[in-house]
Amino acid sequence: MDQTDIRILADADELSRVAAEDFSRLSNEAVEAKGRFAVALSGGSTPSGVYELLANPKAHFLAHVPWNKVHVFWGDERHVPPDHSESNYQVAREALLSRVPIPPENIHRIPAENPDASSAAKEYAKALSQFFLLRAGQFPRFDLILLGMGPDGHTASLFPGTTAVFEETSLVVAPWIEKFKAFRITLTPPVLNHAACVIFLVSGEEKAETLRAVLQGPYQPERLPAQLLRPVNGRLLWMVDRAAARLLRR
Repeated sequence: MDQTDIRILADADELSRVAAEDFSRLSNEAVEAKGRFAVALSGGSTPSGVYELLANPKAHFLAHVPWNKVHVFWGDERHVPPDHSESNYQVAREALLSRVPIPPENIHRIPAENPDASSAAKEYAKALSQFFLLRAGQFPRFDLILLGMGPDGHTASLFPGTTAVFEETSLVVAPWIEKFKAFRITLTPPVLNHAACVIFLVSGEEKAETLRAVLQGPYQPERLPAQLLRPVNGRLLWMVDRAAARLLRR
């Protein structure tokens, strides 16, 4: 059974620091246990604060993470080229990857420049299968998946009302998101739920009502996809700042 933990932190800065500490600790534990650390990064402004801290030479993380053994993936991606300002890869590259000694071959981005989003999803699923040496029907086991949550309750690119929310067999899908009039490419619920550790990073009072609904309301994953996160054999950690947590019942 999964372990769920809710940690309430003072503000976005403390959230970034604590998340960076967990990233550092988990990376070292994974490398010691099996020689590598596989992490899926998230887009959004809250995670980018974590990335900047990890790469900051004045913080101690830069020297303490075994970067040469870190393998970076993404939980989802917008259907844009890698140099686009809205690309999750580009955000992580600028804040983190271009500033740490990680081998280029350890960076496994979603090929979202492919004009056919579903074919990009298939390519990424194939890359995951090869990296994790999966047999048919198996799901990868990430050491860590970082996730954000939108004010509508979406996470990764699992949006309310999309078929991606109900996906049970594919590793990666490319749902059409009507409100953005665009495709997204995303890991599926079973992939997210097979991780050893999933950390949600939620900051800001505009997330407070949704956070309360997700954590303390009825289970309605088609309306609040973040509720789908229930790791099969792993740990689920919500790191939330006080502003986002202000409506939670103690």
